[in-house]
Formats: sequence, C-alpha cells, structure tokens
Amino acid sequence: MIAMIEVSPVKEFFISLQDNIVQEIEGLDGKHFITDKWDRESGGGGTSRVLENGNLFERAGVNFSHVYGDQLPQSATTARPELAGRSFEAMGVSVVLHPNNPYVPTVHMNVRFFFAARKSEEPVWWFGGGMDLTPYYGFDEDCVHFHETCRASLDPFDKALYPKFKKWCDSYFYLKHRKEPRGVGGIFFDDISTPDFNTCFAMTRSVGKHFLAGYMPIVEKRQGIPFGDKEKDFQAYRRGRYVEFNLVFDRGTLFGLQSGGRTESILMSMPPNVKWRYNWSPDNSSAEEALYERYLIGKDWV
Repeated sequence: MIAMIEVSPVKEFFISLQDNIVQEIEGLDGKHFITDKWDRESGGGGTSRVLENGNLFERAGVNFSHVYGDQLPQSATTARPELAGRSFEAMGVSVVLHPNNPYVPTVHMNVRFFFAARKSEEPVWWFGGGMDLTPYYGFDEDCVHFHETCRASLDPFDKALYPKFKKWCDSYFYLKHRKEPRGVGGIFFDDISTPDFNTCFAMTRSVGKHFLAGYMPIVEKRQGIPFGDKEKDFQAYRRGRYVEFNLVFDRGTLFGLQSGGRTESILMSMPPNVKWRYNWSPDNSSAEEALYERYLIGKDWV
C-alpha cells in the first residue's frame, strides 16, 4: 500500500510563520513590508514580503513560495539521481535580514519541504532548513546566544542533532575559493526524512519558531551602537562574501533559478550595497581583523 502524505498542514504553517516574522520585524523597525504575490507559469507561486530602507534594516525579505511541476530540476536530483523524472512540490519560507548598522549581524533562516512522486511508487519527501548568523563586528555573547537558541530548537527531538547540524552548517556555508566561512554559523539540515513525517515536521516547526528568539535580542542590543563611514565600508566589503556564496554555492538559489522560480524573489537575499576590493586585508590588531581571527574560524560557541 502506498503511503499518503498530507502536505496542506506544512503549507499552512509556512504561511503563518511568514506572517509572524513580518509582524515582529515591523514592530521593531517601525516601517511596513510591501506584499508582492506572484504566480509561476508552470505551477505554483508565492508571496514576497520586502522592506527596504527601513529604520533598522536596509533590506529585509521574508518570502513564501510553493512551486510544483512535472519534473524535478537538476539541482534537486544531483545527489539523488533516482528521483529524476518525478513530479514535485517544493515549498518553504526564506528570511534574509540585512541591517543598516554594521554592529548588527546579517541573518538568514529557511525552512522547506520537498515532495516527489511517481505513479504507482512510494512518494519521496524530505524537510530542510536552518539559520545562520553573519556578523561584521563580532560579539561573543551574541554568538553564544544564537547558538544556544539553535540548540534549544533541536534538543527536544535528539540532543545529537545540534552538533550534527552545526557541523553541517559550518561545512555548507564555507566559501572554498576564499578558504573562510561566511559567518559564525548556526544550524543547517537537508534531505531529512527520518524517523517519520510527524517528527521531521515538528522539528522543522521548532526551528522556524525559534528564529526570532535567536536574532531579535541581538538587534535590540546592538542597534544603538554609533558607527561611521569606516564601519559601513567594511560592512559593504564583507557583504561581497554573501553575494559570492549565494550565486556560486547556494542550493536554494540554484534550485529556484533552475525550476523557473521568480527571479526577483530568489535574489531578494542579496544585500543592497556591496563593495569588492583587490587583495585587501585589515590592519593589524584592528576591529576588522578581529572578525577573521576570532569569529570566522568555525568555533564551537556552546
């Protein structure tokens, strides 16, 4: 007998999660998101919620998408070629927040669900997600708080998950051509389908619900720190690493573009102002050097 998977509760949770995150960010920033609903010609659509030039955030994007089609794109079958030719549904919420103040870190969170089917065969499904922090000027207590929150989201299910997903995050968000991590990590997981659907869904819900608790206290604590042109310049330089990772390595970006997703929504994650420099390195003993020496080292924070 072929197992039945009910996907509508997953979609309902993702939509409510998007709404909750938008409301909390609007309450802190004081400006409102625009709402852009879109349809995908070959199946599905989504809602992009974007705030630009806010009081605290230069750009904040909170996107929901639900796309489907007759055949999985190549990016989704590279690791599992046996799924080629299956019809699919893919849905999720993706959050990227680029703050104005360089002392407030950029943050990314994503929760997602894939479902692939072929007539007369068992469906294949999996969850993925995670959250990661990208500071420009690091604070130990912020890193500890973020990682403690990540751990709290997973410990009720299995205390072995946090170290496993933390290591996975460090590996995934690593820029091989730069030989450095994108930030101080967090958690990352993909292709998760054990022990069963209900447990995997509950774990994914927990990760999504813990996101604001992991990030918002950091924003509230750092948003008032004075900064000048030097700090903004360094922030723009480091944002270049964010762009490089998303365009070269990120599986979500590649999946979205290859599956005919909405380009504006997919590239919402890009920071609004970025700089590149030729062969630059920070001054010795500077606050900028401290980022490389103390924070971009794949450290165990908890």
